[in-house]
Amino acid sequence: MSTMTNPPRTDDASSVATPAAIDAVQISKSFAVDGRELPILHEVSLQVPANELVAIMGPSGSGKSTLLYCLAGLEKPSSGGVRLNGIELGRQSRTALAKMRRHDIGFVFQSYNLIPTLTAYENVALPYLLAGHKPPRDELLEVIDHVGLAHRLDARPPSMSGGEQQRTALARVLSQQPQIVFADEPTGALDSRSGELVLSRLTDISRQPGRAVLLVTHDPAVAAHCDRVLFLADGRLVYELRPRSVSEVADTLARLSTESQEV
Repeated sequence: MSTMTNPPRTDDASSVATPAAIDAVQISKSFAVDGRELPILHEVSLQVPANELVAIMGPSGSGKSTLLYCLAGLEKPSSGGVRLNGIELGRQSRTALAKMRRHDIGFVFQSYNLIPTLTAYENVALPYLLAGHKPPRDELLEVIDHVGLAHRLDARPPSMSGGEQQRTALARVLSQQPQIVFADEPTGALDSRSGELVLSRLTDISRQPGRAVLLVTHDPAVAAHCDRVLFLADGRLVYELRPRSVSEVADTLARLSTESQEV
């Protein structure tokens, strides 16, 4: 299977007129470990236009989550640049980045990040409260019902199943109506029914005008549901696939894993 350092960039007139939702140019990232620099990402470039649902896959340790965090502005790249809807993250102040995360960017992570002492409704309303706004109760109730949790409004995370917690976290993202959603293994700890619901809602977001979703997954079935799959190996973007089947994704991942172990 042939590989490539990075997919070709789209720099025609239309892409200049309408910035990609996510545009990364030669992202590299290293961490200091025991006084030495440990490189994780090597000059990764990619674009995700609006109305796309894109998956990142790769062998364990290939840098998937690190790339996601750099693209979302949660980690600062060692070199290279990231633009979200034309805004260069490296030039933004901490205050501006925090504002973007509250209003323009949504996160769906496997850890859920719920406040255990708050009810499901209060967790969903939390971003509004932190921003000093009155939560739009009717809208939030509609979103919570949309993810199948209308009967658990007053439940607190310790009494909720993993699927219910993930759906609460998803409702919080949906209520913000972000332009871009980043998801790290959003179905990894869920049963099949909850996983399908979460994936369906992420797909719904990506189909809304001007919005995009980028997720990291190890599950070929999830990746096969996406418009494109980007494969990482040893911190490099090596292959891109427009999936036609689950088996095609699984076979590609297996070959890349084998090649990575042989290097």
